Amino acid sequence: MNSKMLKTLRNLLVLTLILLAGMATAYYMSPRSMEQRVQMGEKLGGDFKLDVAGQSFELAQQRGKVVVMYIGYASCPDVCPTGLGMMATAIHQLTPEQQARVQPLFVSVDPERDTPARLKEYAEYFYPSMIGATGSREQIDAVVRQYGAFYRIVKLEDSAMGYAVDHSSRIYLIDAKGTLSSTVLHNGFPDELADAMRQLL
Repeated sequence: MNSKMLKTLRNLLVLTLILLAGMATAYYMSPRSMEQRVQMGEKLGGDFKLDVAGQSFELAQQRGKVVVMYIGYASCPDVCPTGLGMMATAIHQLTPEQQARVQPLFVSVDPERDTPARLKEYAEYFYPSMIGATGSREQIDAVVRQYGAFYRIVKLEDSAMGYAVDHSSRIYLIDAKGTLSSTVLHNGFPDELADAMRQLL
């Protein structure tokens, strides 16, 4: 084997190692799905406290109801309206008696812009009894960690908005005992979400 071939093989080996290192870094730095985290033995869900229109909100107060939760922000241009619209459509498929036992909840990770009045108007636009909640950065980060979600602030230099928020986009189903039951993608089918809620009612 001549020196030219050895050099080529060495370069290929170095490139392969760089590629593998990049893939490993991307895996460990990226937010993992709920399913992956559960498989790794992590327990997700649990009670939390946030603010609703200046008043304390606790998940524990919703015992006896199925809570359907989405984590996002009101200035979101696409995935949040899609997810909340899908939630509302699914709830409307339930009977009035079933709807009364479901509490839709929108948790904002953008407390700087999502004031209590804005959150209330935004949440109720999608469904009349939907609660819009937020809190301190510490409270928000605790909920995000507990539920295996993800978000990060992205600066927008040439935009009047100033920043956007990248975030995971799942609908969380919490049963009447306060236990996280499952998640559904924001762009799934309302029929499937409605069926999942019926199973918990």
